Amino acid sequence: MKYYLIAGEASGDLHASNLMKALKRKDTAAEFRFFGGDMMKAVGGELVRHYRDMAFMGVIPVLMNLRKVLSNLSVCRRDVVSFHPDALILIDYPGFNLKIARYVKEQMPDIKVFYYISPKIWAWKKYRIKAIRRYVDRMMCILPFEKEFYAGLGYNVDYVGNPCVDSVSAFLESVKDKPDNFLFNNKLSEKPVLAILPGSRKAEIAQNLPVMLSVVAQYPEYQVVIAGAPGLTADDYSDVATKSPAVIFGQTYNILRHSAVALVTSGTATLETALLRVPQIVCYYITGGRFSSFVFRTFFHTPFISLVNLIAGREVVKELYGGDFTVGKVYCELKRIIEDADYRHRMMDGYDEVIGRAGLPGASERAAGLIIDCFVPRNDVIPLSSLQTPSPSSFFPQAKKKKRTPPSSSLRTPPSSSLRTNVKQSINIQNDEQDK
Repeated sequence: MKYYLIAGEASGDLHASNLMKALKRKDTAAEFRFFGGDMMKAVGGELVRHYRDMAFMGVIPVLMNLRKVLSNLSVCRRDVVSFHPDALILIDYPGFNLKIARYVKEQMPDIKVFYYISPKIWAWKKYRIKAIRRYVDRMMCILPFEKEFYAGLGYNVDYVGNPCVDSVSAFLESVKDKPDNFLFNNKLSEKPVLAILPGSRKAEIAQNLPVMLSVVAQYPEYQVVIAGAPGLTADDYSDVATKSPAVIFGQTYNILRHSAVALVTSGTATLETALLRVPQIVCYYITGGRFSSFVFRTFFHTPFISLVNLIAGREVVKELYGGDFTVGKVYCELKRIIEDADYRHRMMDGYDEVIGRAGLPGASERAAGLIIDCFVPRNDVIPLSSLQTPSPSSFFPQAKKKKRTPPSSSLRTPPSSSLRTNVKQSINIQNDEQDK
């Protein structure tokens, strides 16, 4: 069959690429055409437009690039008509994708429209449910609370699990029992690593990185490593900070695996950091400072912005955004993480809750099965609800309670090899359930 996918940012590129791999395993004749990124391109098919030419967020950036935004919409509409896929698969990115969904359903109603990774209408713009009802044939969600949320709106969705679990568990399996040359290969010292993940867009990096660097400069006993975002270059970081520390591309999970603590811009990376069991502070610059914080707390429908806290349903990690995203407040929270062992252990306990609720690996496989099942009914698609919920330690390492150690040594050692254990067990659990 023919599939047209649209992903407008780095995380969408990652999750779409894994979905494409799963579709190819189930449909050997699959043809792909897409708006996306390098990861999708590596799977195969035709890349029409790279997400780096689409990643505009916020009213002002969109207005400043309105001509390009409209051009992208026009190109996408014409290309979908020309390709005429069997399935249009939209990955998050609702401002763009819902417009394309409407166009396709109005002009080519025979094309089935799938949405993988729901727009966050539970947080804001709840009115988008009207467009989703009209123009989306099947919605596949990745957050456990979304199914109940949509049910309350009278719209049935499928919860397939979270693709971050797939990605992180696959990474841990890939590095298991292999020599660990990360520090040597990247010319890093033996000092503990303090990771910075400042976002995936140029605007996010320009807004978040200066504050983050001001904070970590006060911790010379750590070596700071910035995780470079896909689609960007070292110049995008040096333009922000002339004395920028090491920027390493294509190794975000490996950076986190070796990190003692991380400053993370809100988004998918917060969940990935939790799955890799790294203490973190969630940071996000919002124009307007305290006023923006007031608007969020008053008009948004959720008390949290990070996936970690949203999945847990409580505060597991500190969120510093808007008026709270200051050098002083980030410094105080970082100091607490480094020096307060009990605080870190409570954060790890919270991570256990999140990992348990996120579920088993296999989101991409389940989503691909549901898509194909709409065309060729099959009986081998296992609904997530029928799978046994695992304990966190079944596929991610359980945090072991260690004897309390002085602050100077408690965060100096990179995670041990125990971090890479038990992934195979989770895969076996999934296979056993599918054989039943």
